[in-house]
Amino acid sequence: MTTTPAPRSPVSTGIVLAIAGAIAFSGKGVIIKLAYRYGVDAATFIMLRMLFALPFFLLMGWWAERRASARAQPLNQRDVLSIVGLGFLGYYLSSYLDFLGLQYVTAGLERLILYLNPTFVMLLGWALYRKPITAMRVAAMALSYSGVLLVFWHELNFAGSDVALGTLLVVLSALTYAFYLLYSGEIVKRLGSLRLVGWASTVACLFCIGQFLVLRPLSAAEVPSEVLWLALLCALACTVAPVLMVMMAIERIGSSLAAQTGMVGPMSTLALGAIFLGESLNLWIGVGTLLVLGGVYLFSKYGAN
Repeated sequence: MTTTPAPRSPVSTGIVLAIAGAIAFSGKGVIIKLAYRYGVDAATFIMLRMLFALPFFLLMGWWAERRASARAQPLNQRDVLSIVGLGFLGYYLSSYLDFLGLQYVTAGLERLILYLNPTFVMLLGWALYRKPITAMRVAAMALSYSGVLLVFWHELNFAGSDVALGTLLVVLSALTYAFYLLYSGEIVKRLGSLRLVGWASTVACLFCIGQFLVLRPLSAAEVPSEVLWLALLCALACTVAPVLMVMMAIERIGSSLAAQTGMVGPMSTLALGAIFLGESLNLWIGVGTLLVLGGVYLFSKYGAN
C-alpha cells in the first residue's frame, strides 16, 4: 500500500519562495560584474537585460489586464500616467544608477546599500509627510548605517576613491526606488501588484532600449556571446523569476515575513561574490553585514513600537 506525501503547507512554501527570490535577486550584482569583465558598458548591458525580459513583462501585464477587464476595471488616463512615471523612476532610473555604481563597488557593498531601502522610505515619509519616527527605528537605522559605513571604509582603503562615486550612485539608486515605493502604495491598491509590476517594468524596458538607441550606435550591441548569455541569465533568473517568486511568497506568508526571510539576500551576495568574482570575505565585511541585517530586522519587527 502506497501513501501519498502530505502537501506542503502554504507557510513553508511561502518561506521557500521568499528565500529563493532573495537569492535570485542577490545574484544580479554578481552577473553584472562578470559582464563588465568583457568590456561591455552599463547602457548596453541593461538594454540587453531588459530586451530579454520584455516579453515576460508584456505577458505579465497582459495576463493581469485580462483579469482586470473581467472585473470591469480598465486603466484610465491617470493610471497610465502613474505607471509611466513609476516605471521610469523605480525600474529604469533606479536600475541604471545601480548598474553604473557596480562599475566601482563590490557586489557585496551594493547589496548592503540597497538593503537599507526601507529606512530610505521612512526618511522620505518623514521629510515629505512629517510621518513620525519612533526611537526604535532610529536605533535600527543607526545600527544598519554603521554596518554600511564599516564596509564602505574597508573598500575605500583598499579600492581607492572610485568607491565613493560608486557608493553615491548606488545610494541614489536606492533613493529613487524608495520614491517609487512611497508613491506606488495607492496605485498598487487600485491596480494590484502583478498589473503594476508588469506594465511598469514594460515601460522601464522601453526606456532602457530607447536610451541605448540614443546613446550608442547599433554596432555597440555586437557583444561577445558570453555577455549575451549573462544578460539572458540576469533577465530570467535575477529579474523575472524573483519578481514572481516574491509575489507568490507574499500571497502565502505576507509582506512582513517575506521581507524578514529575504534577509538571506546580502549573505548570498557575499558568498556568490567570493565564489565567482573573488571578492574578499573578512572580519570587517562580516561584522558590517551582521550590523546591517540586525538593523533591518529590528526595523521590520519592532519599528512600529
